[in-house]
Order: sequence, then structure tokens, then C-alpha cells
Amino acid sequence: MSKILFENGTVVLGEGRVVDRLLIEGGRVADAGTDAAGAERVDLGGGWLLPGFIDTQVNGGGGVLFNDDPSVATIATIGAAHARFGTTGFLPTLISDTIDKIDRAMRATEQAIAAGVPGVLGIHIEGPFLNPRRRGTHDAAHFTRLDAEKIALLSSLTHGRTLVTLAPEMTTTAHIRELVAAGVIVAAGHSDADYATMRGAFDAGVTGVTHLFNAMSPLHHRKPGVVGAAIENQTAYAGLIVDGRHVAPAALRIALAARPHDRFMLVTDAMPPVGTDADHFVLQGKTIRIEQGVCVEEDGTLAGSALDMATAVGNAVRLLGLDVADASMMASGAPAAFLGLGDRGALLPGLRADLAWLGANFRPRGTWIGGERVAAGASAAASRTATTA
Repeated sequence: MSKILFENGTVVLGEGRVVDRLLIEGGRVADAGTDAAGAERVDLGGGWLLPGFIDTQVNGGGGVLFNDDPSVATIATIGAAHARFGTTGFLPTLISDTIDKIDRAMRATEQAIAAGVPGVLGIHIEGPFLNPRRRGTHDAAHFTRLDAEKIALLSSLTHGRTLVTLAPEMTTTAHIRELVAAGVIVAAGHSDADYATMRGAFDAGVTGVTHLFNAMSPLHHRKPGVVGAAIENQTAYAGLIVDGRHVAPAALRIALAARPHDRFMLVTDAMPPVGTDADHFVLQGKTIRIEQGVCVEEDGTLAGSALDMATAVGNAVRLLGLDVADASMMASGAPAAFLGLGDRGALLPGLRADLAWLGANFRPRGTWIGGERVAAGASAAASRTATTA
């Protein structure tokens, strides 16, 4: 691989460090003292060079939905669509479905990683171990309980990370501990748990909260619920959908004021329209329409988003008042740490050269995975996301 020198912009390295140029070589970030002679030069045009985005909740993109066809081809299509917006790592996400579909999705993920599909890091299985009272757009007909056979399946991925979202009150702390002991990352979501149950789930090994505030028992002054337990917790990672619609920006700012910023992750919860000009799609037999970057059912129930990570970063700056370094950390460093990926999430010497180039207005300009350019940025027509500035 050749050397590439990025210059004439602002490079966010991670750990709060910012410089004006970056050299990569052999697919890795080069040491500051490395000779740049003979390097290809990339003029950032006054824009931003950030660690590549890592999205832990990606249901679809490029016109396809993982649930519809859990295959290597679908994963590759989703990855290519999101790479145009700076995403260099992602978990294809299967929402509640049959146990057979979960098995197929896990095997497809293994095959995609083995085949070298760019960006795929593992799988997120969101349900079907959820609470019908907080089902959101999930089909409750698929909901079921954990048992030894299902735990064995969820623990069976041979390549990559497995993230499982479940409702703690719909299982036991013993089952949570079994999953964690088997290497599964467990998050709480679509849950009506009370505060004590959520505290117990954290003690049992839950380390994440899926789309904080959405589809979970809210914070009430006498019943703190999942939201209260999550905001009080200083170590668990909480996903945020920052599109101005899923959660009021003021609520997100309150959460940010209460917890370390490096324990929040920007997620898209993206559906098939990302990277397309589609205004609707079908989800498990229901027609979902797109309204200002948000996917909604006919009755107004939110059904994921058409958000991309570049827009999420821009929204975190504009709506939440974060500086770019903090927003970048929430889009890369925090999810990398959550997934235990020690060689990603920052632009420090020796780490993988996963890069997202954004213009000064946060429009995507280019994406590199392992030092190889995989996308030149999205066209204006393809960026149909919830920019709410």
C-alpha cells in the first residue's frame, strides 16, 4: 500500500488531540516522524478528517433490509451504502424475527467477515427477547424467552462481535451472565424494566443501552425506570439517535450533562432508504414512509431512521452543542471501546487507517478502510437524512 498524506484540514486524532495533517502507510496511521516523501497527497479543502465511524445499529441501507435477506450480498450492499457517509465499521442488525432467521443472519455474518466484506464487524441481534409493552415497530408475534438452546445459538458466531439487545425483565440475570460469559455483548432495550431490575441487569453484565430514551421505561421522579438507571450509570455505553425527532435535543443534552461523553455512541438505526431516494419501504408487511429522514408507520410509530453517520455527527455539533472532537469520539472511539476493538476508533500511530473525510459543513467527502479508499462521498441527491440544523 502506498503512503497517503492528508493536509489542509483539521485532523481529529482522538483523545482530544487535533492536528493539521496526517500520514498513513501500509493501511495504518504512520508515526509523526515518518518521511512523507513520495506520498499521495489529499487536499482536505479545509474540511475534517475523523476516525472512521462505527455504527452498532444498522438495519439496512442501499435499498435493502437485513431481515428481508440475511445474506452476504445484503451485508455488502448495506456496508457500501453507509461507507459513502463515513462509516468504516458496522453491525448489520436483525430486528425481532424467527430463530431460524437469527441463525441464517449469524451464518451470513460469518461468511461476510471471512470473505472480507468491507466494514462488517459482527452482528447486532435486536430482539426477539423484548417486552411487548415497549415493542416499537418490532413484531411481537416473534417475541420469545431465552433458554439454553437459544443462548447456545447467540453464542455461536465464529468471526466478529455479537451484540444482543434484550429486555432484562423478560429474562433472568443468570441467562444474562451466561451470554456475557460466552463472549456476547449484551444491551438493554425495548424494555419496561423498573429501576431495580435495570440495576440488577447492569450488575449481571449488561454493558449497553440500545437507543437511550426510545422504547424503554422513562425517567419519572418516583420511578426512575430504565432511563434513570442508564443515566445514573457512569460506565455502560448508551446509543443515541440524534436526528431531532427520536429524542428531543434538550433531553439528550441533559443526559450528556450527567454522564461521561465517552460512554455515549451515535447510532443510525438505519433502514433501507439510506443512500437512496426512496420515500417508503416495506418492513415485515408494513409500509413505512420517510418523513424528514425519519421512518414512520401509518399510525406514526417510529420505525428506525434514514439517518447516516455523517449527519449524526453534524447534528451532535449543531443540536447538542458538542465540539467536533467529542462528536467524533461518540461516532468512533466509544463504539470501538464498547465492541472491544483496540485497533480502531482513533487516528494514532499503528492503528488501522479507517478514515472519514467530511467537508466543513459535515457533508461526506471520502472514506478509507484499512488505508484503501472505498467511497468518494455521497451525492446531494443520495443524502436524504435528518439534517435538522
